[in-house]
Parts: sequence; C-alpha cells; structure tokens
Amino acid sequence: MKLLFATGPSLNTRLLVAVIASIALLVIEHRSQQLSVFRSALSFVVDPLKYLVSLPVSLIDNASNTLSTYASLQDENQRLRESQLIHQTRLLKLEALEKENIRLRALLDNSFKLGEQVLVAEILSVKTAPYEHIVTVNKGTRFGVHPHQPVLDANGVVGQVFRSQPLTSDIMLITDLNHAIPVEVNRNGLLTIAVGSGQLNKLILPYLPNNADIHPGDLLITSGLGGTFPQGYPVAVVDQFTSQPNKPFATITATPKAQLDRNRELMIVWGNAASIPLIGKPANPQPEPENHDQP
Repeated sequence: MKLLFATGPSLNTRLLVAVIASIALLVIEHRSQQLSVFRSALSFVVDPLKYLVSLPVSLIDNASNTLSTYASLQDENQRLRESQLIHQTRLLKLEALEKENIRLRALLDNSFKLGEQVLVAEILSVKTAPYEHIVTVNKGTRFGVHPHQPVLDANGVVGQVFRSQPLTSDIMLITDLNHAIPVEVNRNGLLTIAVGSGQLNKLILPYLPNNADIHPGDLLITSGLGGTFPQGYPVAVVDQFTSQPNKPFATITATPKAQLDRNRELMIVWGNAASIPLIGKPANPQPEPENHDQP
C-alpha cells in the first residue's frame, strides 16, 4: 500500500543508506580506533537504557526469589522450632533422670553408712488432709514391710510405717500431729520427745523445763528408746528456745533434717539382723519328727 502524502526518501532508499553506513563503520572500526571514543561516549546514553529495559525483568526475578526464600525460611524455622521443642523435652527428661540418679546415689550412700538392711520405696501419693502428714509408697507386705518400721531419706528420719498392704504402705511423717519420736540432744545426751506440729518444717519439744541444757543449733538424733527407731539417726535441728517463767515447760521448736516436702524416694529400715523374706517364696517348712513310740 502506498503511503499518502509521503515526503522524503523512500523506505528502500533509507535501507540502502543504512546498510552502506553500517558497512562503512565496520570498515573504519576494523582499520582504525577512531570510533572507540565515540562508542565510549555513546555508552553513557545506551547503558541506562539497557538498565531500564531489563529493570522489570530483574524486579520480577528478585521478587520471585525473595518470596521463595521467605517461604523456605519459614519452613526451616518451623522445623527448627519443632526440633528445639523435642530436644528441650528430652533435656527436661534427662535432667529429671539426673536428679533422680543423684537422689538414689545419696540414698545408697546413706544406706551403707547406716549399716542396716534398707529397702528403697517410691512415693505414690500424698494425703492432703489438714494436719495429717501421710504418704503412700509402692512397697508393702510382699517386700516384708510391716508397721512401726522407721523410714528415712538421705538427710534424716522421715517417719514410720503405720499401715502396710500387700502392694503399698502408708508412712506417717514425723511432723504429723499424731506422731511422737524419742530424741536426744547430740551435744550432751539430753533425752526428750519431739512431737509433730502439723507443719512440714516444724517439730515441737513440749516436755523440757525452762533451764534445760538445749540451744538453737543443737542436733537432735534418735535415742533408741521405744524400740521403733534405732539410735543415732538425725531427726532435727533446734531453731528456737523460748523460756516460759509462768509455765513449767519452755517453748522449743526444731526443723526436721529430712526434706519432707521434696522426697521422691524413701528408705524403709529393718532394725534387726533378720533378712527380708523372698517375694512369693515361702520359707521351707521344717519336717516333723517321726514318732517312734507308735506301734
């Protein structure tokens, strides 16, 4: 189609001129370096145009890479959080096992120091009735446990067995209102009785006169009287002595040595030399003597 109102050279003429000019420029560049300065000057105009032309593509690529990187970082962060949670849970379990191992080692070391037969029992439950300090352990008559056995932890006397079933036993703590334990002052051998106060961190010594030779810081140990607790077990430390001039007895309190509110394992002690009977294996019956008098 012919262009209406066309002016100037035709398209073919323009194409021919462009081809000739290109060939001339190639020949000039091949034979001399005169166009290098012109090319360098022209690059200041052409390079920004190249950058502007490629800018949308670069922005799209960068945005795509950013989004994919953000998504991968989110996934990796989620995996790391889950892994951290798992490892923290394992660390908590390992820490609990380490503390349990420390407690059992302390009980084992203390059992060797006692020189008596002991049985380690784990606490199953704690009675929450006011002023009744009773715990239940997982050892009973099947293990030879019987009432009135002393119970200790790694630090001192905890209480005594007052009820025993085949699989479990109930332990009355020394701080129970119904519990009393014969003690003596380790410093001078003064004998008295420590009574439970209903508070886990307090014992009462209600039967000492105002002039008794006992002071804060004195260690109370079992006296061996009464037959339940062997002599020499740590019981408490005297923390307060208040004389009562108008009353026959002083007000004396002591703090138990045993960690009554933190124990998980306890030691049930046999005070005699008899061994624990084997579980599920009755003793061998003695054969009856033959009666030779019968015809």
